[in-house]
Amino acid sequence: MRKILLAASVALAGVCGAAEGPTRDEAAAALRRGVAFFREKVAVEGSYLWAYSEDLSRREGEGVARATVGWVQPPGTPSVGSVMLEAWEATGDRFHLDAALETAQSLVRGQLASGGWDYSIEFDPARRKKLPYRADGGTAGKNVSTLDDDTTQAAVRFLLRADRACAFTNEAIHRCVTTALGSLLAAQYPNGAWPQRFEAPPDASKFPVKAASYPDAWSRTFPGRDYKADYTFNDNALADMIDTMFEASLVLSSASADGAAQALGRACRAAAEKAGGFILLAQMPDPQPAWAQQYDADMHPAWARKFEPPSITGGESQGILRILMRLHRETGDRRFLEPVPRALAYLRRSLLPNGQLARFHELKTNTPLYFTKDYRLVYDDGDLPTHYAFKVSSDLDSIARQYEQAAREPWKAPAGGPRIPTLDGGTRKAAAGAIAAQDAEGRWVEKGGLKYQEPKDASARVIRCDAFVRHVRALSRFIAASKAAP
Repeated sequence: MRKILLAASVALAGVCGAAEGPTRDEAAAALRRGVAFFREKVAVEGSYLWAYSEDLSRREGEGVARATVGWVQPPGTPSVGSVMLEAWEATGDRFHLDAALETAQSLVRGQLASGGWDYSIEFDPARRKKLPYRADGGTAGKNVSTLDDDTTQAAVRFLLRADRACAFTNEAIHRCVTTALGSLLAAQYPNGAWPQRFEAPPDASKFPVKAASYPDAWSRTFPGRDYKADYTFNDNALADMIDTMFEASLVLSSASADGAAQALGRACRAAAEKAGGFILLAQMPDPQPAWAQQYDADMHPAWARKFEPPSITGGESQGILRILMRLHRETGDRRFLEPVPRALAYLRRSLLPNGQLARFHELKTNTPLYFTKDYRLVYDDGDLPTHYAFKVSSDLDSIARQYEQAAREPWKAPAGGPRIPTLDGGTRKAAAGAIAAQDAEGRWVEKGGLKYQEPKDASARVIRCDAFVRHVRALSRFIAASKAAP
């Protein structure tokens, strides 16, 4: 009986320990080890890539990278810097703020003369002379800022938070972020859209404000056109821009920001609302009241890459519905709810037999469009390329619930400031998992090879920035929640 009672007490202690999770000190120590390893061993001039071999000898972003390169496109430099700021906010440990500010400085050095960022940053002095970095006064090379894949937007959002963390007193960071925001405002089209990439402000006379419509005809073969200046929803470019403009409005409204910064914040909020007006203009008329991935200056759905035809998209259209409800939450303007029921009804009618949505629906006929592996446009899904999602999951039920709640309840202005996480079982479990996965050097090493190496990388263990972001966030949330808990 004594043995049974002893075994039961041990088991009960284990259950209670698991429920309680780590102590705050254990989480803080793991957090510091993880950030120290990344800051001291992984960073290049404060910047980061996407993934590294365990010994750090092989490196890549969206492609193999030299040892003098950092990556802006998430989950690269801005993503890593952002969670370092979260670690500082949770712990108050200056070490994390210093790490984040080193990362911010790497983005300052990577800002292009056009005001935004390309996918990557070069730090080799000789190579930098051939590139138009604003910090160097450079004029040579490709001066094209990209809004693709949340690249410039992620950099701006992180730098805004770093600027606030410095009480807007770090001149280099403040000048960088205000220059970026000014360039983004100048790059916005008269109708409220943004291009996928930009070098200079658009000629407004070439981009009249008009509602979306169907073209009389469109090419069934890829025309090889340059789509970078199109009004772009693809890859959530507009959604990320709206998030960035609202973030700028929130951060720059701080009492510690000067009058010029506060005025810039108000201009950013106006730009977000103007972008919402573009979404209303871009909703296609019947019989397909949803959205295309991109539009030309005539507001016709247009070709982008060779596997992205003029069409109505079941993918980005769902994201656009969420943007509209975000705009309503921020502004209380019910115009942004008006398109939702028609689009939901159309998308429900367009569901495939398996409950998914086709990424592309033919203009007017609504027939799903696909490509073969040699990129011929067809109606059959039997020979799809594997690098792209030509069918997407339906989230229509969740979107409909969001809409019904927004339409039913009186609008309330959103509360400012960060949300304090709850100290619940999920928060404890995530923190405990982060600690368990960390090795003695502070690394989070995972199974799996690197993607872009030639010959194919045979290593079985890699260090990934997205794993670092996930674990640092889990530890920071646990620490913040444990401080707030009674």
